[in-house]
Amino acid sequence: MAITLDSIRRVKADQPARILIYGPPGKGKTTLASEFPDVVFVQIEDGTPGEGKELASFGLLKTYPQVMQALNSLLKGVHPYKYVAIDSVTAMQRLVYDETCYRGDDHGKSKKRIEDFGFGKGYNNATQIWQEYMDMINRLRARGIGTIQIGHSSISRFDDPEDVSYDRYDLSLRTSDKTDSDHRGVIIRDMDAVLLLKEAVSIKNEERGPTAKRAIGTGGGTIWIHARSKPALNAKNRYGIPEKGIFKEGQGYEYLSKYLPAAPGVPQIESAGGRAAEEVSEDEADYHDEHAEDEDAAA
Repeated sequence: MAITLDSIRRVKADQPARILIYGPPGKGKTTLASEFPDVVFVQIEDGTPGEGKELASFGLLKTYPQVMQALNSLLKGVHPYKYVAIDSVTAMQRLVYDETCYRGDDHGKSKKRIEDFGFGKGYNNATQIWQEYMDMINRLRARGIGTIQIGHSSISRFDDPEDVSYDRYDLSLRTSDKTDSDHRGVIIRDMDAVLLLKEAVSIKNEERGPTAKRAIGTGGGTIWIHARSKPALNAKNRYGIPEKGIFKEGQGYEYLSKYLPAAPGVPQIESAGGRAAEEVSEDEADYHDEHAEDEDAAA
């Protein structure tokens, strides 16, 4: 079809949300994700909400093909789920590296470690697998399923070209100034909202003598949802979520839902073709399962 002026349409942010929730341990990331309606978890690490709460989950998945099969089942199957939560994308990095090593170099020769490829080639190859994963996330969105990726935070140096360098909170994934090995960028680039959960801390100085002082962190107890970037942290959203709001257990989704598009539900379809959905065969997944069991036994 030819593209003309008649092709112009008005668009708005009404597709299912792609959300990243990250932060230090124990601040309620999994709990917040569990508050979303009709959510199923793809667990790559043991992370559960508070006592007495249950999750719909595929169980603890140990390989990249298992993760992709779980996501593919949501893409192709008939089910009631409106959101899928990946817990965590930080733990997913290990599975991506294992898969990169399994697929091997340009000659198909497998490697034991990501560094064994040499000259950063392993990280470049891993970027392609991260992109496969994100392609699946976007395919789920096209089918009406929102995604919530949970990640750990790290404090990293940010080199500001207009000012001095400084430290800030960011997603704990490999990053690089080279696009072909910037794994953090692959994830964050497509997110509609990047939210940091962090405890509020204030600093006061304690006198330790005529010239000595000690900085003491005080406060705490209040968890904030940060939704917009500032020098101390990386966050963003395209929904008008305020810069920060208090996270109260049981009320987190209620707070966010005022800004997020409603999940429209999953239409019934018989199949969804395409390489990303079909690329992991059951035989390949079985191989990885056996490989993971061998590693567990060796450990």
